[in-house]
Amino acid sequence: MGKFLTEFKEFAMKGNVIDMAVGVIIGGAFGKIVSSLVNDIIMPLVSVITGGVNFTDKKIILREAVMNGTEVVNPEVALTWGVFIQSIVDFLIIAFCIFMAIRFMNKLKAATKKAEEEQAAAPAEPTEDQKLLTEIRDLLKAQAQREAGK
Repeated sequence: MGKFLTEFKEFAMKGNVIDMAVGVIIGGAFGKIVSSLVNDIIMPLVSVITGGVNFTDKKIILREAVMNGTEVVNPEVALTWGVFIQSIVDFLIIAFCIFMAIRFMNKLKAATKKAEEEQAAAPAEPTEDQKLLTEIRDLLKAQAQREAGK
């Protein structure tokens, strides 16, 4: 049991799990924003364009509700295809936003990689110590050649 808890702790504390948890939380909030965008902005515009049609009310009734006065004995059975259409619009917006975010991240990653490659390709400027050592080496070589030539 102790080994199991240790393994679970290692798993739970890995960066990927925490990143995923943050992603899920942000995704949930983002889903609410997209749903509001669809329900409160896009679908009313579609309704105006289609002459006042509210898609969330669109359904195919398979069986009417059975009522006894104001009490529902058997509820209505219906295919709510308007809600399904609205869910498709939600999905398309979320998919588009994710596509754009991944596209942006890939471009940023490529630009960073290109900058790193350019930086690695360009030789670094020698330090003052390196310049001084190079001068000393050259002077010693020149002195050795003069002495060899005598």
